[in-house]
Amino acid sequence: MRVGFIGLGSQGAPMARRIIDAGHPTTLWARRPASLEAFADTPAKVAATPAELAAASDLVCVCVVDDAGVEEVVTGEHGVLAGLREGGVIAVHSTVHPDTCRRLAALAAARGVSLIDAPVSGGGPAAAAGRLLVMVGGDTGTVERCRPVFEAHADPVVHLGELGSGQLTKLLNNLLFTANLATAASTLALGRTLDVDPARLAEVLSHGSGASFALDRVAAAGGTLDRMAVHAGPLLQKDVRLVTDLAGAAGTSTAPVIETADAALKLMDHPR
Repeated sequence: MRVGFIGLGSQGAPMARRIIDAGHPTTLWARRPASLEAFADTPAKVAATPAELAAASDLVCVCVVDDAGVEEVVTGEHGVLAGLREGGVIAVHSTVHPDTCRRLAALAAARGVSLIDAPVSGGGPAAAAGRLLVMVGGDTGTVERCRPVFEAHADPVVHLGELGSGQLTKLLNNLLFTANLATAASTLALGRTLDVDPARLAEVLSHGSGASFALDRVAAAGGTLDRMAVHAGPLLQKDVRLVTDLAGAAGTSTAPVIETADAALKLMDHPR
């Protein structure tokens, strides 16, 4: 497939490079020319607008930060839908509200274009190693068409069901991660009050039944969420807010995991 890639950040850039290295003819677009410099040694082409990128693509992968960014690059005056031919596919790798994907899918369908949601987890290092997790929602046939492209940077690629199910799953993943951050940070803080060195405690826990990815992140940040608040805090706040809204609509907004995740966000809002 001819692939267009939009969103060359810390995660998107290695995803795009893996797609290029796998031999897919690839076109790139970025707001900042500096984002494209790392691809000067590749055969990837550069488009002047998202519409121009889409016109050269069968599949357009969108990996920007939030709902507003996705809507802008897809539906803007020179957006993807202005250039993508009938039969083309848009894959939303960003973590956004499922309704955003459903709304954009309806606009795309009116032009004979398919849209699937395909949020990712693992970060830049996992993308560079081809070990991202991709959570996909959408039509089975469309997902299978795109699978070889996703498998350039991901293992596993999991098809979860209808459109929006990938986003729901990613939001639940991030909710649990945020809750785990709270329990890890509070456990290390409790150890400190009991005169147990937090670094030594983290070392022990990481080799025991209390081990978790969140614990590793908190320990690497010095035992608190202070650094996390600067780097990941805004994105986690966005995702917890989205899943809380969805849970509220379903009448389950008081789930304990949501309350624990909120505790982590409060710790980030009031660092030590």
